[in-house]
Amino acid sequence: MKKTALITGATSGIGKATAIALSNKGFRVIITGRRQDRLQSLCNQLTDCLALNFDIRDQIQVYEAIKNLPKEWSQIDLLINNAGLAAGLEPLHENLIDDWEQMIDTNIKGLLYITKIIAKQMVQRQQGQIINVSSIAGKEAYGKGAVYCATKHAVEALTKAMRIDFNPYGIKVGSVSPGAVETEFSIVRLKDPDANQKVYAGYQPLKADDIADAITYMATRPPHVNIADILILPTAQASATVFNKK
Repeated sequence: MKKTALITGATSGIGKATAIALSNKGFRVIITGRRQDRLQSLCNQLTDCLALNFDIRDQIQVYEAIKNLPKEWSQIDLLINNAGLAAGLEPLHENLIDDWEQMIDTNIKGLLYITKIIAKQMVQRQQGQIINVSSIAGKEAYGKGAVYCATKHAVEALTKAMRIDFNPYGIKVGSVSPGAVETEFSIVRLKDPDANQKVYAGYQPLKADDIADAITYMATRPPHVNIADILILPTAQASATVFNKK
């Protein structure tokens, strides 16, 4: 019987690449996001796909979407908490509070909302796997990124605590922490459609497929193997802020 994976934030970047990779490995996939047209377009390309259009920041929307899943899609074996973003790149005292709210509501609260409802199902069945997409920003802090780094440090802490909480029920919990990946991340963060040309100039960043490969590896290990933590950097990146640019 095919396993069912739910991937949040699947309209672009790592989430989209992960949905494709898992589908190619024989998973049934539930993809979620706010952009209905992109969700449906992706779903049409995949075998055994269901699209759920909701805002991860809205607790009621999250619970309604999962509660009303068709019966044949209601058993989720794998949860990929990918939805997340950075907003703004200024010193803390110059940050927009709206940017803080967006990052905290998406990166922390949204992850918690959907994990809570799906983890209850996994606990009842005493099986399942949760993979949280964190960041190198969850392992080290850097200037002009205080709140984003704080949210990803929270994801790191939540991952470790969840692994302890769910250990008695046979549920695997792990995280993957990318460095610089060329997706829409910088475009969203800097509110600049040309941001990628500036941010990734002079070196080869990671691609979304690189992270999807790692997530797929984690998701396809034998039952007795749990990959708890993966940090992935482009060769040109040595730390959150140190790059070898040509």
